[in-house]
Amino acid sequence: MINLLRGLLVVLCCAAGFAAADEKNILVTSGSDRATPIAVVPFGLQGGSVLPEDMAQIISSDLLNSGYYSPIPKENMISQPSQASEVIFRDWKALGAQYVMVGNIVPSGGRLQVQYALFNVATEQQVLTGNVSGTTDQLRDMAHYISDQSFEKLTGIKGAFSTRMLYVTAERFGGNNTRYTLQRSDYDGARAVTLLQSREPILSPRFAPDGKRIAYVSFEQKRPRIFVQHIDTGRREQITNFEGLNGAPAWSPDGSKLAMVLSKDGNPEIYVMNLASRQLSRVTNDSSIDTEPFFGKDGSTIYFTSDRGGKPQIYKTSINGGGAERVTFIGNYNANPKLSADEKTLVMIHRQDGFTNFKVAAQDLQRGSVKILTDSNLDESPTVAPNGTMVIYATRQQGRGVLMLVSINGRVRLPLPTAQGEVREPSWSPYLN
Repeated sequence: MINLLRGLLVVLCCAAGFAAADEKNILVTSGSDRATPIAVVPFGLQGGSVLPEDMAQIISSDLLNSGYYSPIPKENMISQPSQASEVIFRDWKALGAQYVMVGNIVPSGGRLQVQYALFNVATEQQVLTGNVSGTTDQLRDMAHYISDQSFEKLTGIKGAFSTRMLYVTAERFGGNNTRYTLQRSDYDGARAVTLLQSREPILSPRFAPDGKRIAYVSFEQKRPRIFVQHIDTGRREQITNFEGLNGAPAWSPDGSKLAMVLSKDGNPEIYVMNLASRQLSRVTNDSSIDTEPFFGKDGSTIYFTSDRGGKPQIYKTSINGGGAERVTFIGNYNANPKLSADEKTLVMIHRQDGFTNFKVAAQDLQRGSVKILTDSNLDESPTVAPNGTMVIYATRQQGRGVLMLVSINGRVRLPLPTAQGEVREPSWSPYLN
């Protein structure tokens, strides 16, 4: 069960077994208009052997995951052109497609040369064309790149399909024998690689803004401590060694500071550490439990979870301390705040009044309205794509911890493929290019 100390005091559970609402606040429980129909035609392949993956399928899945587009199944396609000159627009108008993409792959000198074009079906005009090259091992990278280019051209929003994800798996082999693994993968769960393995719990992994470092909590010393690790080299450094709880690390936007939760002075409070000087400053000072910090984009504001009002709710305060302002009012539980890049949307774990189920929800910070995004019941650890269009979170399916992806508009909900075992603690990377 999720509780207020999700991301910090929950480490103890993992170690053992892994005011009235404002008038403008409105609860929204369902999605709205339809996604835009788009056809991504299977790319033509000129000679060479069959490729290990279908580029067009990867692009289709990316666009589907955004919640903006509804790809037309290839079995419904009347024709399958691979070049612009072969596109017959009446075929796509008959299928109701608003856009159609074609592509052609030419193996050359051990590399793949990929040319692609995107058309507006109604106007019969080309809206995007381009080319990209790489090795067979980079096939997914090229597909995500094409998805990014297409999404930005059509929506004006930078694509986030070339990003990465962190998560933790726990595999139990009986008794007290559990192996914890910190994994990095494509945003969609593909191509997972191991960054760290331990017989003790690993919690709260977080990408630095440069995408080259990560912070996480490790129990390898039999008590929680915060580490920073360089992804490329594996070099790691212990950042904290305070008595009591050390957890919930959160990077500042410039990567120079870490917010964290420490109980070294008796009560769990928010602190900020300057990583260069290791100078520590206390942000909150309250008899309640304050946890789960998250920096605002200005680098001087911290959002956090607190029960200072009697129930877990989300507040914000200056990193210099002072009074805290309550942000959430709908529901009897709101925790684990994450902001979209434009800071217009607050994603959180939410429980409605009168219910016991924990779900991922998004609050419009300008209007105050709250929209429930998920239909699962034990959701936790939401993490937001850098462009704010998608959320990945942990939940349970058939008794197993899994990761799910949901579009911020609520149109798409689907499980992500991950390794065996319990899967928890997802964290989305920043843009990597």
